[in-house]
Amino acid sequence: MRGQWTHEYDPTIEDSYSVTRTIDGTTYNIGITDTAGQEEYRSMWSAANMHSDAFLLVYDITSSSSLQQLAYFTELIDVECQNRQEAGECWPALMILGNKCDLQSQRQVQAREALEWSKSRGYGFMETSAREMVNIEETISAVVKRVVEARRMHAQGLRQPLPGASTPVARTETRNTNPNGDVSGFYGEKEKSEQPEKKKGFFASLRCW
Repeated sequence: MRGQWTHEYDPTIEDSYSVTRTIDGTTYNIGITDTAGQEEYRSMWSAANMHSDAFLLVYDITSSSSLQQLAYFTELIDVECQNRQEAGECWPALMILGNKCDLQSQRQVQAREALEWSKSRGYGFMETSAREMVNIEETISAVVKRVVEARRMHAQGLRQPLPGASTPVARTETRNTNPNGDVSGFYGEKEKSEQPEKKKGFFASLRCW
């Protein structure tokens, strides 16, 4: 997200930072919290992060267990989504990212498997490589657009489906990043209009977890 590769990284440390991006002519200030995913730290993050505008769950394509371990977090987020729906609050954007897509020879999770796993839970999907900067900017753009769409629907009083609920406007978009034909894109909801509408001020500040 910062646009640089970090060789020394401690995954047990929670880190917060901000990035600024201009998408569809609007500048967004995006606050990102990179949380600890290890089991012994899981109880620490929920209270501080459950009110975010978006949730990005990251697994390692070279570790099949890392995808299944995301189920714990999707359950927590499902509860948060239900609470927001009952309270009449805006829906969060939801995406699952398969990182290390540059390590094709070590792949244990096929992109199509992860795509279907994500779709069944109502999440978007993208494969990325932090080392090679593959689909990083595309992920940021996709998340911002999902948040903006969620806020637009909320402002219009439209009820959003719970995670995993079927919707007639669902579609799949793919961006292949390797010659093997694996799906390396994201699953999302069809845009209501091809022309982006004018964004108001409250659209331009986003919080992601």
